[in-house]
Order: sequence, then C-alpha cells, then structure tokens
Amino acid sequence: MHDLKTVTALGGNTPRVDAFAHVTISENDGVALASVAARMGHEKKCHQVLKKLLGAVPEVGKAVLHDPEAGFWTGPDQWMLGAPRDTHELLADQLKSLLGDAASVTEQSGAWVCFDITGPAMPDLCERVCAVPIRRMQAGCVQRTVIHQLGCFVIRCVADDHVRILGPRASAASLHHTLLDAACSVA
Repeated sequence: MHDLKTVTALGGNTPRVDAFAHVTISENDGVALASVAARMGHEKKCHQVLKKLLGAVPEVGKAVLHDPEAGFWTGPDQWMLGAPRDTHELLADQLKSLLGDAASVTEQSGAWVCFDITGPAMPDLCERVCAVPIRRMQAGCVQRTVIHQLGCFVIRCVADDHVRILGPRASAASLHHTLLDAACSVA
C-alpha cells in the first residue's frame, strides 16, 4: 500500500501563510469545488435544487455565502459551488446525486488555487493586481478578472477586510508571487 500525502497548490505539506504589517495572504487548500451547468430544458429543476441547497440561486456577479455550501455565478445557468473539503471531499458526487440529469457537474477542487487576503490593506493590494472595483464591492460580490495574465475570480467575503481569490492551480506560484509583490508594495 502506498503512503500518499497531499500537497498544497504551492507544493507544501501545509498551506502557506504570509503575514505583513497590514495584510495577510493565506493559501486555503480546505475548499472543495465543483462546477454546475444546467442542461437545456432542465434549468428550472437545477434552480430548485440550488435554491434548496444554498437558500438562493447565485445571480450575475453574485455569490451566495451560505454555510457550509456556497456558490457563485460563472456564466448563464452556470455556477461554481464550494464547501469545506473536510466534510465535502466528494462535493461533485454529492451535487450530481442531487441534480441528476438536470445539470452537468464537474469536479474542480484540483483545478483551482484559493488565496484568502485579509487585513486593512486588502483593498490597496487588490487595486495593484486587478481592475475590480474592490472598494465598491459588497459581501457576496464576485468578479472575474485577470491577475498577472491569469483568469481569476475575486469574491468579496463577509468581513470588510477579506477577499478570496481563485486562480488556476497550475499557475499557483506565479499568482502567489504577484500577490506577495503587491503586499510588499502596500506594507
């Protein structure tokens, strides 16, 4: 039997945390992700299941920050759902079971890196790395943007000083380096 160990997107055994005077960048590898795309003719059923699961269907540019499952809009009748990996490691399978033939569900946990940016300088950091209107965004606002030539999602979380950035896992080190450079410039 093999003794396999998971590694974070940045290649560590534990998630990396970089703390500066006014901002902290935390690699968050505890999020299970799955994409959901309603199938043509089954949109109503898909919406019903999502509403039951999340409390509401995420609208354009919005996230439903429900606990434990949360989700955000990614395109017409398409969403990304997330939940704690410890309790929802098989999130995609669970969603497929709930949605049946109403939606196509794809496992996304291994495709994305998640960084939580917190602290009073978070808006300054965001303004240096991407073109989202971070100071006007409220909790639950989501924008797709480009950070260092990478397609990313920026999600404004409940706390005023917290934003979550999802980027391509294959470019985790490049995205992390960009965030570190920005953090140094605002420190």
